[in-house]
Amino acid sequence: MLSLLSIFFTCLALILIPCLFIFRRPSVPLFLKKAIIFIKTATSQYNDEEESGTIEGKEKRGRMPKHVAIILDGNRRWANKRGLRVSEGHEAGARRLLEHVMDCFAIGINTISLFAFSTENWGRPDGEVNFLMAMFEKNFKSEMAYYDRYKVKISVIGRRTNMPESLLGLIQEVEEATKSYKEKHLIMAIDYSGRFDILQACKRLAEKTKNGLIQVEDLDERMIDKELMTSCSEYPNPDLLIRTSGEQRISNFFLWQSAYTELYFPNVLWPDFGEAEYLKALTWYQQRQRRFGLRV
Repeated sequence: MLSLLSIFFTCLALILIPCLFIFRRPSVPLFLKKAIIFIKTATSQYNDEEESGTIEGKEKRGRMPKHVAIILDGNRRWANKRGLRVSEGHEAGARRLLEHVMDCFAIGINTISLFAFSTENWGRPDGEVNFLMAMFEKNFKSEMAYYDRYKVKISVIGRRTNMPESLLGLIQEVEEATKSYKEKHLIMAIDYSGRFDILQACKRLAEKTKNGLIQVEDLDERMIDKELMTSCSEYPNPDLLIRTSGEQRISNFFLWQSAYTELYFPNVLWPDFGEAEYLKALTWYQQRQRRFGLRV
């Protein structure tokens, strides 16, 4: 079995490395050496588990995450450190965002969710908020053909009552155009609150109970899962959540969904979160032993 796994990962490397270049834009190269190191790390994890002979270890270690969630933190501090405008920090963060999304998809991760704008962010200065709304709109427009070309499904979760009408129309357009795609799913959380997500799910279930569609005794976690905004995803619960900038909290993001998520807090501002940091996060994840409350 050990030799078979080694052969498998050798074949995977031969297939995966060229794909890293095929799926990426020419302007964003991925260093071959880093990719090889990452694949070797995955192989080492599997080999260690095979030698240990534990079924639980084989099931819960060395896997690639299916869903990676990212709290994009540090754009303003990045700009302030460089004497730049806050808007320039957000623009730098937006450029970094697409690079990492395509990195994830290129190595087989299915779902990427990005905490782009929290409900609490409406309390920021009007100029900054207006800039962010305009930037979201601009990026959706500029990347529409790109999402379609690489078959990336786009979902936007969060409250839509406060968004500009022009942004709402664009969101509906891109969601409709990409809804049939399966293998790559990008979730953008805009005006999102984890508490509100749970609250609205409970209200919808209460309404169904009131109307006799379901019985109180039938309520369970799976029903709540189906009412959460992340029900749009095949993998609604993130395996790995990354928050950049060194802050060690999830700030009202995916409160229900992150019950057994691995939390990674690098001390790097989001615009500086480059390929080396990203691969380091995935390597760290593969070294985790995910027990899900069970004894291993």
